Amino acid sequence: MIRNIIFDIGNVLVDFCWQDHIRSCGYTGETARRLGAAMMQSPAWHELDRGVWTEEAVLAAFVRSDPALEKEIRRVYENLGTLIREYPGTGNWLRELRGQGYRTFYLSNFPAKVERDAGDKLSFLSEMDGGILSYRVKKIKPDPGIYLLLLEQYGLKAEESVFLDDSPANVETARELGMQGILVKDQAQAAEELKRLLEEQAE
Repeated sequence: MIRNIIFDIGNVLVDFCWQDHIRSCGYTGETARRLGAAMMQSPAWHELDRGVWTEEAVLAAFVRSDPALEKEIRRVYENLGTLIREYPGTGNWLRELRGQGYRTFYLSNFPAKVERDAGDKLSFLSEMDGGILSYRVKKIKPDPGIYLLLLEQYGLKAEESVFLDDSPANVETARELGMQGILVKDQAQAAEELKRLLEEQAE
């Protein structure tokens, strides 16, 4: 019986709209593509999520990826307040699930800087039963350790939990640990798959 629903945040509860953020800083075309490659699509972004490197060290790694764009990289990085935006259906979806008696949690690769700069887009977190942001525990998905930390911290049983994420690798780890898993393509698809799963479990 499913009792706990565990959500990734980016591209599940909020839109990780980094392309729009870069455009909002005034960059388009080839410059925007290079900025994305040097920053959000680079391995250094995972270190921002992990929270072990200082934010200055991560910024330096971005600049090393494309030194000719140092000024532009610094501008894009200065304030990440428009990097995410809450999906319109997120609040109602979470409230509906909690109204049905399910506990809701978050487990997300998420940087401290984005939480600071864009925290107003995360108001729904206070309505959830708890969760883990990766930078706080210095681990990132799909490392099994971060999943186990969540289960232990909140006394959850893997077999009573379903995990939703837009990364196949992250969903696979959850399944290997005994959870149900839903690969998210968009919120409507995820909500429909979750609804079907919960109905099957209730039979």
